[in-house]
Amino acid sequence: MRYSVFLEPVNEPEFEGYYYAHVPALDLTTHGKGVDGALAAAKELTEAWIAEKRTHGEQVPVESSQSVITHIEIPDALLRA
Repeated sequence: MRYSVFLEPVNEPEFEGYYYAHVPALDLTTHGKGVDGALAAAKELTEAWIAEKRTHGEQVPVESSQSVITHIEIPDALLRA
C-alpha cells in the first residue's frame, strides 16, 4: 500500500531541522529530524495506525490514485491585515 506524505519544515527555533510529515489520506501528522527522520516517523505511525484499525476490525482507507497536492495564492494584503 502506498500513501502520499506532505513534508513541511517546523518553524520553531527549538525544532530547527525538524519537519512535519502529514499523511492526508489517513489524517495523520507526526514529525522527525530532517526529511529522512520525518519520513521514518510517518511510516512508523502509519503502520501502527493501520495495525490498530485492523485489530478492531475497522476498514483502512486507501489513497485515491487521483489525489493531487497543489498550491493556492492568497493576496499579501490579506496576510498583513
